[in-house]
Amino acid sequence: MNLFDNTLRDGGNVVGHGFSAELTVSIVKGLLNAGIQDIELGNCKGLGAYELLGATKAPSDQEYFNILQPYLSQGRIGMFVLAKCAREENIQKSAEAGLSFLRVGANAGDGAGSVEAVKLVKKAGLTCRYSLMKAYVSTPEELAVEAKMLQDAGVDKITIMDSAGTMFPQETAAYVNALKAAVTIPVGFHGHSNLGLSQANALSAVAAGADEIDCGLLGMARSAGNCATELAAATLKREGYLPDVDLYKLLDYLDTELIPAMQPYGYHVAVNPTDLMLGLAGCHSNFLPMFRKVAEEENVNLLRLIAEVSTIDRKTPTEELLRKVAATLE
Repeated sequence: MNLFDNTLRDGGNVVGHGFSAELTVSIVKGLLNAGIQDIELGNCKGLGAYELLGATKAPSDQEYFNILQPYLSQGRIGMFVLAKCAREENIQKSAEAGLSFLRVGANAGDGAGSVEAVKLVKKAGLTCRYSLMKAYVSTPEELAVEAKMLQDAGVDKITIMDSAGTMFPQETAAYVNALKAAVTIPVGFHGHSNLGLSQANALSAVAAGADEIDCGLLGMARSAGNCATELAAATLKREGYLPDVDLYKLLDYLDTELIPAMQPYGYHVAVNPTDLMLGLAGCHSNFLPMFRKVAEEENVNLLRLIAEVSTIDRKTPTEELLRKVAATLE
């Protein structure tokens, strides 16, 4: 099971059409450092949208290519391209720049019209991902037939997109089950938070056999946002997945770098790292002032202290216990 981070593509809607060079570098480094290697980035409307769709509130594709050069060997980094915007010249430039993949996107039911775009991506030697956008407009059975056709056309990985955030967990499971029965390529799920169910849908998708979950740091994405990367990482690690993801490094990056960097944009963080850890550890927020006091005085990481103490006593932890545990932390 894998996390596919879309912060730098779908999250670009939060700041215009894409993140600045400085924020792009920061987020790529933050993700890679935390062990998240599959990253989609660029213009929120995809490759070529700068010129073809007038999506100019972002660096150009070529500027993104240049920014990425030091990091391409450290992960699997690529871009999104709407099938209607797929141009052989742009796709070839992506390959020459060293991208790992392109993800072709089209609405569910429009797969036949996307085959040429898929062929262009494969011709360029890139991994071809595919997004079944607005998946809910097709039944699970119809979507499975389309996914099989796209696999036969050369798609390497396919994603069910709940673009309106309208699915319930049982619906998510039905779509994943249908696709897993129809194709042999990895199946992913991309949920939005319009009904507050993106996290529940992510867990349901994984339980049904999904190979990958799309996510965005701080939940950043179009409309109500995506499943937050840090929430997906926390809950899925608790379920026994994602052994290579370092949750503490990820949360530290959010606390010290990304959340402050998003303040000028007025971006509201729904669940901050401390609240996330309280929930993950089962620690009541009434104890937080004591934890903060001890963490500061003993110079230890607050989130690690919460996690470690809560494995011993979640009901009535004492300051004595906190200091004893703090002495064991680096």
